[in-house]
Amino acid sequence: MWDILIIGGGPAGYSAAMTAARRKKSVALVSLPIEESAIYPSHRVENYPGLPGISGRELLERMREQTRSLGVELIEGRATAAMDMGKSFGVAIGSDFTEGKALILCTGTDRAGPIAGEREFLGRGVSYCVTCDGMFYRGKTVAVLGFTKDAETEAQLLRDMGCTVKLFTKKGSYAITGESRAEGVSFNGETTGCDGVFILRASSAGDSLLGGLAMSEGHIAVDRQQCTNLRGVFAAGDCTGEPYQLAKAAGEGNVAALSACRYLEEGA
Repeated sequence: MWDILIIGGGPAGYSAAMTAARRKKSVALVSLPIEESAIYPSHRVENYPGLPGISGRELLERMREQTRSLGVELIEGRATAAMDMGKSFGVAIGSDFTEGKALILCTGTDRAGPIAGEREFLGRGVSYCVTCDGMFYRGKTVAVLGFTKDAETEAQLLRDMGCTVKLFTKKGSYAITGESRAEGVSFNGETTGCDGVFILRASSAGDSLLGGLAMSEGHIAVDRQQCTNLRGVFAAGDCTGEPYQLAKAAGEGNVAALSACRYLEEGA
């Protein structure tokens, strides 16, 4: 079990990991490959202090290597669910699972917002975690809205569980339809029937990842110490709201790590 488990790379996650590692905490950071970061394609980053004109790729690579050099365990994968286990927090990463005494969320934000019907049918046919919920659909038809590079892998996992899979990966207008529960997916006006819907994104809204997490205008609600409403859970970066700036994310990551260390040192 790790002292601190961080979900999400980028400036917030790497900053939190480095701060916690320097305070002699065991740290694991779960993130997708840096190639899937929103800033990776940027040819020039002009708003990060001291590094004018650096590319997004080089900035992320430097952060990753610096984090690794401090002994942080980098776990490549998509965190699909987190849960409070009493004295620790468990996180599902694909078909794997890991635990930490404290949890820092640096999940970024999906600027596109939720799909129509997503919130209404969450827990009633809509899920984000194939490993957690796939077996409930054995022998049934599921739609996978796959907006990550591992979409085909996750779809195959569902097939291996005995599901019939309809995979959607193209950009367009989506809506989830049904009455009391999800019964279909509408894509560009054409509806496909199904028994359940799995939505795969590079970043997830905080409350869809961890139940009971307080939100404010679509972002994770935190105080000035980056504490959420859940004891032992902290958040930093774009997931906490505007401005969506690298320097702000790195600063919040530092504060979140300090708060997590304090939480552990006070007896968790």
